[in-house]
Amino acid sequence: MGADVRVLVVEDEVRLAEALQVGLQAEGFTADVAHDGEQGLHLATEHAYDAVVLDVMLPRLNGYRVCQRLRAAGNWVPVLMLSAKDGEYDQAEGLDVGADDYMVKPFSYVVLVARLRALIRRGAPARPAVLLAGDLHLDPAKHEVRRGAQPVELTPREFALLEYLMRRRDEVVGKQEILEHVWDAHYDGDPNVVEVYVGYLRRKIDTPFGRHSLQTIRGAGYRLTGDRA
Repeated sequence: MGADVRVLVVEDEVRLAEALQVGLQAEGFTADVAHDGEQGLHLATEHAYDAVVLDVMLPRLNGYRVCQRLRAAGNWVPVLMLSAKDGEYDQAEGLDVGADDYMVKPFSYVVLVARLRALIRRGAPARPAVLLAGDLHLDPAKHEVRRGAQPVELTPREFALLEYLMRRRDEVVGKQEILEHVWDAHYDGDPNVVEVYVGYLRRKIDTPFGRHSLQTIRGAGYRLTGDRA
């Protein structure tokens, strides 16, 4: 990856931002820096970047909102979020608003560069504005779900689970795969948490509407279909 690969670093810790900029330039990237969320959003909107390294805790506009506004505007530049907060709900919120990856501070610079290269190789393919399964609609950018015309209120974790299943519509998705993508690759809590959240989802997207779209496939996992009744 040569100097034509352009990365934006949005980080308010000046020394860290400068270290990242110098390090990325040494790796052959062109790296720009912004120290607050509004400046970062402006640069990411005005220029074509191959990836954005985005801190969560920023002045003027936090990283979650920066990412959310980029996605709402149809900008799917790969985003790697950085945060000193390592709670699973913080990571879930980052992914909910459209981030592609999430690293907790302090982080390994070598790992950050490797993840950044992976995101850049993957690129920013156009993503469907709204995911559909029958009359179930999920809008990732607006963070909205509805069944027909009826809005459905979900928690960040429920939303992340539904979005993942809708992106894999009509496929059987195993419990471990769900844990790795919706929770964390290193999650070592009770795996039955998936079953619990599937139950929560059913009571919101299916039961009130007399639907059976979220199916349990014994011994294999779960499948979301376009079931209409």
